[in-house]
Amino acid sequence: MSEPTTDTNDATASVRDHAAIDDSITSRQENSGIGALLRTQPFWVFLAILAIGLVMTFVSDAFMTERNMFNITRNFAFFGIMALGMSAVICTAGIDLSVGSLMGLCAITLGLTMQSGMGIGTGFLVCMLTAALVGFINGVLIAYLRMAPFVVTLGMLAMARSIAMVISDNKMIYDFGPDADLFEWIGGESMLGVPNVVWLLIVLTLIFWWVWHFTSWGRWVIAIGGNAHAAKLAGIPVERVIVSVYMVCSLCTGLAAFMFIGYTGSATNGMGVTYELNVIAASVIGGANLMGGMVYAFGAPIGAALVELIRNSLLLAGIPALWQQFFVGLFLILAVLLEQLRNRRGS
Repeated sequence: MSEPTTDTNDATASVRDHAAIDDSITSRQENSGIGALLRTQPFWVFLAILAIGLVMTFVSDAFMTERNMFNITRNFAFFGIMALGMSAVICTAGIDLSVGSLMGLCAITLGLTMQSGMGIGTGFLVCMLTAALVGFINGVLIAYLRMAPFVVTLGMLAMARSIAMVISDNKMIYDFGPDADLFEWIGGESMLGVPNVVWLLIVLTLIFWWVWHFTSWGRWVIAIGGNAHAAKLAGIPVERVIVSVYMVCSLCTGLAAFMFIGYTGSATNGMGVTYELNVIAASVIGGANLMGGMVYAFGAPIGAALVELIRNSLLLAGIPALWQQFFVGLFLILAVLLEQLRNRRGS
């Protein structure tokens, strides 16, 4: 008689695990409505952006010019694309420090491919395959070998940069073959007065919004960040999802690299140095919780916009650019502090 009792208890526990996962996901997903909006971190960051913008209109006449707005939106779009993928990683309570070096590696593999005379399609494919491979390696080491994300991605940061230097022979690539004009138009030009890279960011943001709200994968990622052990008990393929998350992060970096090289017109192995700091800051400022289980699709571009606005405002106000990282770090600390205060108030 003991075995049926055990089976019944296991079944009951399983149902409770599924119920706990659903409750956890529901409480962590983005909500709709004015009240829910007011409780989200991206909303308050957006207000900070408006406040800074208002102040800058009085500080500098050049701030609200069409050219300056064009530059701000284009510059933050590259970080915003990378931050979308980073937010997914942070949602699982992970981190990816290799994105800056990966941008440099993608730049070189793309540049060498197109320099050899191959078309833009082949170059794009090589760029994305490079990104996917790095993300896959990171994910496997973290998910299946249980290595710390910080250690794995820090090691990849060094290795990816070194590989980029070796295969490029430490030289700049500026010849992109027969499709050079098309390549540079995609990365550096605009449609309807909006930079192409901003259009890409808009599309990707909407895709991520849909993923977080309406797909099983999105729910699984949020559940893993909330409680990986409970997610495992509920039947979620935790290891495979974690691998896919790191691949998504790397693929976003590959897309940003493709657009960035087209914009600059050259590829160097030094591209992306220290970018991981701004990308992580943009993700966290945008509402991604470092403890996992919380993510906002619109948070990544909003956080990236604030980081770029800080840089632009300092330059226009005549403040040395050396202060940029100070203010980025300040907003990062304030964002984390705000999240902790909200968690304590809700507990």
